[in-house]
Amino acid sequence: MSIFLFRRFLAFLVAFFLTSILIFVLVRVIGGNPATTLLGEYSTPEAVREIEIQLGLDRPIVIQYFEWIINLCSGDLGTSFRSGLEVNYLLASAIPVSISLSIGALIVAVLIGFPLGIISAVKSYRGSGTALDFFSQIGVAMPIFWSGALLSMFFGVRLGLLPTGGWVGWSENYAQSLRHLVLPSIALGIGIGSVITRFVRTAVVEVMRQDYVRTGRAFGMSEYRALFSIGLRNASLPIVTVLGNIVSHLVGGTVITETLFSMPGLSRMILDNVISRDILVVQNLVMIIVVYILIVNFIVDISYFSLDKRLRVK
Repeated sequence: MSIFLFRRFLAFLVAFFLTSILIFVLVRVIGGNPATTLLGEYSTPEAVREIEIQLGLDRPIVIQYFEWIINLCSGDLGTSFRSGLEVNYLLASAIPVSISLSIGALIVAVLIGFPLGIISAVKSYRGSGTALDFFSQIGVAMPIFWSGALLSMFFGVRLGLLPTGGWVGWSENYAQSLRHLVLPSIALGIGIGSVITRFVRTAVVEVMRQDYVRTGRAFGMSEYRALFSIGLRNASLPIVTVLGNIVSHLVGGTVITETLFSMPGLSRMILDNVISRDILVVQNLVMIIVVYILIVNFIVDISYFSLDKRLRVK
């Protein structure tokens, strides 16, 4: 176990530094000169040079990288070129929104995906299983902006039950925060839940065909009892991988939902700062998301190691 953890942690560090170099270089290649962006179209070379000195952009690129990565590891994310606000402050305002949306969408997805996936697998050769499989394909193909617009029009505009956009902080009004979270969570969770349904169905169907499950059925177990008593552990291995991928991409991959429902989350903040070419904010926010993804993948690897005894034997 200790050797496995050491290897995973070493891979984590290597991925962290390689990704940080890639982000640092790409942001500067694509983003252009922040000094020119700040001063506008009719800036003079002397003014641009002065702003570059103030922002530290006149120093060698290698020194800029190591200063950034050291500050990042120490928790100092710097100050936004555009707004003059600390990136830590911007991050603190956006992360609760994105995390709340991600958790809400994940709850909706799990409530949809696991029960329907298991039922669809157990009844795969019956009409109900075929119908569930068909509707899950529709859910996968349904664009988030379309489902979100329909939900907003029906529950928000026509019925007036839920707000169609905006955000209220948890500390301001807990009940209003939940109300603002319902529609975007459902809109985002429907597609994810349909994906989970497909993967759960495939994993469970594969397990139900195994000899040990058939033996349990031969001894009088029902389909559901044989699955939950014998086969669920093996079926959980690919499901854990899929859930890990979904969770790792939720926080930074909600830009359409946050834009559609006017939520000031992390993805929307990154998009706004890419447009304004605030490279320090962009590279810090993207790097935070990368670290989050690496941590989730690390947890998934440990979970896989715990569930699969073959890895422990190796």
